[in-house]
Amino acid sequence: MGAILETFRLVYNTLMALDLKRIHALCFDVDGTLSDTDNIYTQKVAKLLPSSLFRDPNHTARRFVMWIESPGNALLGLPDMLGLDEGLLKLWEWVSRKHPRTMKKIMMVPGVNEMLECLNRKYPMAVVSARDDKSTRAFLEQFDLTHYFQEIVTAISAEHTKPYPDPVLYAAEKMNVDPENCLMVCDTTVDIHAGRAAGAQTVGVLCGFGEERELKRCGADLILDQTSDLTDELLQPRQHAYEGPEIGYGSSLGVRRPWLGFSAAGFW
Repeated sequence: MGAILETFRLVYNTLMALDLKRIHALCFDVDGTLSDTDNIYTQKVAKLLPSSLFRDPNHTARRFVMWIESPGNALLGLPDMLGLDEGLLKLWEWVSRKHPRTMKKIMMVPGVNEMLECLNRKYPMAVVSARDDKSTRAFLEQFDLTHYFQEIVTAISAEHTKPYPDPVLYAAEKMNVDPENCLMVCDTTVDIHAGRAAGAQTVGVLCGFGEERELKRCGADLILDQTSDLTDELLQPRQHAYEGPEIGYGSSLGVRRPWLGFSAAGFW
């Protein structure tokens, strides 16, 4: 049974595809996508778990962090609904000034710098984050990433933050591209919802908080293990092992995966 499920997962992932011709610009989330924030949270939680009760405290801590992520992200839109987002952000910035946090423990997701350097040669790029402006820019400056991005969109750049589409729409406008020609790269369902609501294609990455099943369920166009895998997806098309004729099924979805020996068109 396990082998059957794994085979189905492989086929499902293969059928997922981006429309590369539509992609004219890239939007990147920060936490869990560019910065390795989830591992920091996991390490903090793991220290609180007694090893005598948990065989693998790190695994348990990560599952706990991923479990609380969904309701936590759902609350991100609440201040917008109540009209309190700007006031709360000012309060947060005041607290940050009074009790400044160190950035030295923030880590970058492996391979991100090299990926951005490659993709920057072809696409305009923007950061689309629900973070405050100060901490977002501090992270980018710490790892010398700022120069890659044409626009940095944070919590109060647009009228509403994620999961509303406003930040993605704002980034698209600033990059002078249509929202449907953007690709949102992110790690949570909140980000996926924002990208899809804006009309953009979306890529979910598994190096952050989100789980594969929930990212697929909310409509991610593609799932990648690591953010840096995006380079191959966009710049190095896969080599097809099967070069025979495409088998059509009468649908116009237009997703072709000839190395499987059939087209995804009409598969659903």
